[in-house]
Amino acid sequence: MAELIEKQEADVGESKITQRSRSGFWFGVIILLIIVGIAGAGFYLFQQLRSQQQDLGGEVNKGDMQVIELSKQISGYQSQLVAIQSQLATIEKDIAGKNTHFTKTLADFSQLHNEKLDTTRKELNSAIQQVQRQLGKTRGDWLIADAEYLLSVANERLHLIGDVNTTREALEAADQRLKESGDAGVFKVREQIANEIAALRTTDMPDIVGIYSAIKTLQDHVEKLDLLLPYSGKALTPSSAEATSPSSPTDTDNAKKTHDMLDSALDELHGIVTIRRSDQPIKEILTPEEAQFIREQLRVKLEMVKITLVQQNEPLFQASVDDTKKWAEQHFNQNKDAGNFIAELDRVRTIKIRSQFPDISGSLKMLRDISKLRIEADKAMQPDEEVKPVEAVPEKQQ
Repeated sequence: MAELIEKQEADVGESKITQRSRSGFWFGVIILLIIVGIAGAGFYLFQQLRSQQQDLGGEVNKGDMQVIELSKQISGYQSQLVAIQSQLATIEKDIAGKNTHFTKTLADFSQLHNEKLDTTRKELNSAIQQVQRQLGKTRGDWLIADAEYLLSVANERLHLIGDVNTTREALEAADQRLKESGDAGVFKVREQIANEIAALRTTDMPDIVGIYSAIKTLQDHVEKLDLLLPYSGKALTPSSAEATSPSSPTDTDNAKKTHDMLDSALDELHGIVTIRRSDQPIKEILTPEEAQFIREQLRVKLEMVKITLVQQNEPLFQASVDDTKKWAEQHFNQNKDAGNFIAELDRVRTIKIRSQFPDISGSLKMLRDISKLRIEADKAMQPDEEVKPVEAVPEKQQ
């Protein structure tokens, strides 16, 4: 029994050992399978990680290239920004310079405008004051101003035109204005005007109208003067034929025939040449145009004499008369008509067409300083008792 029990226990033990060895085997197999599964899973995961790492590396490379490109673009943008900044600095500098120029120009214009405004204001104030003074003038002041104008007109008429009569009338009218003004300061002015009127009355004035008429008469007598040289276009006066008379009755027929022949010859020569006696040698025969030119030239010279007479230019007047006389002596026959013509020119040349006019500006100068004359008149009209105390003061101080 014991052996059986031991055998059973041994069998039970072997069976337990056999069961244990089988369970361990399966456990190892399971463990191995687990390890293989884990290794496979790890390898799969490793492959996944590697693929992901490669993808990430490509993306990183792409990112690096993009970063490089971006850095290049940023560098380009930075250079453009620097250029823009430099251009902006230049523009700001130009704007600053133009602003300074515009400011200076505006300041100059403002200053000029202010100066013109001040000048205009001063002129306007002066004009207003002048108008106020004019409005504040009395009738006497207006008469004195009118007299001053008449005196200035008298000076202009005398020295520019030489019109003595108008000058004297203007002086008399100015004296009448001063008389009506009743101002005590114009007494000396009126005295000076009286002296100037007296000086004008003693001034000898040439008869300009008479001289002008005499020269015009000479122009009308130019056609009556005979030219020195012969010219065609004038009928011959057969003075020699008329002067010749038949010496005897027996020669009447011959003389008549001769006279008829001369008349026919003269008729043929009529309108061709002019025959007259001359003591000077004849060098040429003038054409009608040349003869007319000589006469017209004499008329022109006489016209110049008239112009200088009206202008009262005495040196030019005398020179024109001498020129006219010389032309008449050179181109016209010195007969009775030419002698009277030249004698009239000599008479005209001796006339003084420009007289020495007196100075009449003294009254005008005195009237323009009327305030000084009024002060002197007021001092002269003060009574003696007002002057004596003023003279006694320095004696007491001494």
